[in-house]
Amino acid sequence: MTEVDRTAGTREWVGLAVLVLPCVLASMDMSVMFVALPSLTADLKPGSSELLWIMDAYGFLLAGLLITMGTLGDRIGRRRVLLAGAAAFGAASVLAAYSTSSGMLIAARALLGIAGSTLAPSTLSLIRNMFHDAKQRATAVGVWTAGFAGGAVLGPIIGGLLLERFWWGSVFLINVPVMVLLLVLGPLLLPEYRDPRPGRFDLLGAALSLLAVLGVIYGVKLLAEHGFGWVPLLYCAAGLAMGAAFIHRQRVTANPMIDLALFRTRRFNVPLLIDALATFGLVGFSLFNWQFMQLVLGMGPFESALWSLPTFLVMPLGIALATAIAPRIGKPNVIAAGLLVAAAGYAVLTLIQADSGIVYLVSGMTVVAIGIGGVSAVVTEVLVSAAPPERAGAASAMAETSAEFGGALGIAILGSIGTAVYRSELAAKAPDALTPKELEAARDTLGGAVDTAATLPEGTAGMLRSVAFDAFAQEMRIASVACVVLMTGAAVLIALLLRTAYTRPGSEAPESATGHNGRGQADDLDFTATSS
Repeated sequence: MTEVDRTAGTREWVGLAVLVLPCVLASMDMSVMFVALPSLTADLKPGSSELLWIMDAYGFLLAGLLITMGTLGDRIGRRRVLLAGAAAFGAASVLAAYSTSSGMLIAARALLGIAGSTLAPSTLSLIRNMFHDAKQRATAVGVWTAGFAGGAVLGPIIGGLLLERFWWGSVFLINVPVMVLLLVLGPLLLPEYRDPRPGRFDLLGAALSLLAVLGVIYGVKLLAEHGFGWVPLLYCAAGLAMGAAFIHRQRVTANPMIDLALFRTRRFNVPLLIDALATFGLVGFSLFNWQFMQLVLGMGPFESALWSLPTFLVMPLGIALATAIAPRIGKPNVIAAGLLVAAAGYAVLTLIQADSGIVYLVSGMTVVAIGIGGVSAVVTEVLVSAAPPERAGAASAMAETSAEFGGALGIAILGSIGTAVYRSELAAKAPDALTPKELEAARDTLGGAVDTAATLPEGTAGMLRSVAFDAFAQEMRIASVACVVLMTGAAVLIALLLRTAYTRPGSEAPESATGHNGRGQADDLDFTATSS
């Protein structure tokens, strides 16, 4: 293939824009519920259990089916799976918008999750096939990363704007025109690609992967909500057992869903770990951001979403910088630098106080976003390039699944650490005038303290709020320290795994998907090399 043949043209770049749109919406549907929840709760009146499933059904099924859908795309065609998913996503959005009961909305959210699981691996693997030139592919993956990350921020903002004028179902209906656009333009702009020798689809393997992911993520969610206990640990153990069975299945079956050889190369398994760690910190700490803005600073959901915009707006800057300098200094160096920038942002937040104000919080998170944006773009491009073209769907799905696990663990672990700190601080400094019942409610969560304060005389209420806000700030400081240690440790990990003699870009030997260069020697750590 000549260099001219490898260069993407106008059609590919317009196709990229088409691919990014559904990813933005899939990500938005994870966060838009934060804004829509009060309105739909007043209308549908769900019970507490139903409310949890309305929130979680989408994310659980999306995470659980990523590997299955990525592998399915490799076998029957990535564009075909993407377009089928887009049609299902649009139909499920209409069903969700016009739901007349909690059960109907839960079913619609579950269907949205199933359809959404086709979007990320299909779009990312299509980018792998559309952009053969390494520099262009890095830029395209950066755009994709920004779109996926931006959707989570834009969800509450767009949702808030819609709810100012329309009913809660409007937050789902905005998906429909975009999916129709994808169905019209997709066949014209997007190439079809499938594994020429796919073999039979492994239904048992698909079931095991789904149960493994659902078990672990649900167990981690229970740990985050209720702390350590037998029930969440049993769910995690069951998920891990299913995961072990899935791995064994991949070793013995004639047509595995994922190529286990990829996990034996540091070029794949190290970036996969880094991806999970970066998401761990970003998603886990965002749990504190929203509470700080809404409960400590007294902002509404829409105002707090607007203050999240700077974080989103600077992320493309980090992506652009990382993409530009990676060919010069090497991808491992860029990843390490991005992690250290993120660590610096978290270091700023180790000094946060209850009266620090919104500018201080946004400044710290802006630095974090610049660093994590660059890391995510480069790591994703490395993961996609590490796999052979016929397995790009499965590799893309693994990248997304690792991010989902990282986010779930971040919420659980940082949330658990923060809750322990908050409860200890509040119990030690709470006003003596509180009854045992009031103290228990205030110790449970920051929201519980704010609600309890609203029922107390002004003097006692003011003291309780002050103590609770200070305790929550201490919780954030401890979580920030944990993130600094995590990001710095990840940067050191990358630095230790760098090749002792760095090969300058343009002079490296070509690397195969299994991480070996033309000399037949392991070349796992030279992330500058790309497979095409």
